[in-house]
Amino acid sequence: MTDKLTIAGRQFSSRLMIGTGKFAGTQVMAAAVDASGAQIVTVALRRVDLDAPGEDMLAALDPKRYLILPNTSGARDAQEAIRLARLARAGGLEPWVKLEVTPDPRTLLPDPVETLRAAVQLVKEGFTVLPYMPADPILARHLEEAGVAALMPLGSPIGTGNGLRTRDFVEIIRDQASVPVVVDAGLGLPSHAAQAMELGVDAVLLNTAVAIAADPVRIARAFRLAVEAGREAYLSGPGLKTHTPQASSPQTGYLE
Repeated sequence: MTDKLTIAGRQFSSRLMIGTGKFAGTQVMAAAVDASGAQIVTVALRRVDLDAPGEDMLAALDPKRYLILPNTSGARDAQEAIRLARLARAGGLEPWVKLEVTPDPRTLLPDPVETLRAAVQLVKEGFTVLPYMPADPILARHLEEAGVAALMPLGSPIGTGNGLRTRDFVEIIRDQASVPVVVDAGLGLPSHAAQAMELGVDAVLLNTAVAIAADPVRIARAFRLAVEAGREAYLSGPGLKTHTPQASSPQTGYLE
C-alpha cells in the first residue's frame, strides 16, 4: 500500500496491528504475525519477563522489523497501568504504550476515568500513548487534549468477535480526531476489519480472532487482505446509498 500510517511522526506501511496473546505457541504466533504484515505488535507486560527477554515471546519478534508495543492489559486502575508502562521502559522497550485499564474482569470494558488519568501522567513522562477506550467521542476529545498519539475505540467487547457494534460513535470520533483512530477489540472476521477500514479509520488491531482460529496463519493473511481492501475502498470514494433502484445500463435506445 502506498499511503502510510503515521503515529507520533513514525510511519508504517501496514494498517493492521496484531496482539500476541492466546496463541497455542510462540512459533505459530510468530508465523501469524509474519503473515499479517503487521509492523506494530502488542505484547501484554504481564506475560513478559523483562529480566530474561530471550526466554519468552520477545525472542520471536525482531525489534528491527516490528515496533513492540507493550500494553498494560490487566491493569485495574491508573496507578497500576502507569507502573507497568514504567517497567517496560526500564526493561529496554521503547517508550510507547498501549494503555489498557479494565477493572471489571467480567466485561473487560475500559475504565474511562482511570484511562484518562493514566494517559495524562504517561504523556507528561514522555510516553507515546495509545489508549484503548470506550467508543465515546467526549472521552476521545479529552484524551486528545491530554496529548495521546492515537485513539483506540473498541468495536465490541474484547474477544467477543461481534464486529463493529460501535459504528456510529466510531464515525464521530473519526470526524473530530486530529490523531489516528484505530478500531481495537471485538473484530472477529476479516469482513469486520474491512468494514472498519471502509469507514475511514486509520488502522485496526486484532488478537483473539487470529489466535484462536483453526489456522491462525491463514486467517492472519485474510485479515491483511481485508484491511488493504477496506482502505482501498475508502480511498476510492464509494457512491452514496439509495433506496431507489438505479439502472447500471441505459433503459432506452438499445438499437438506435
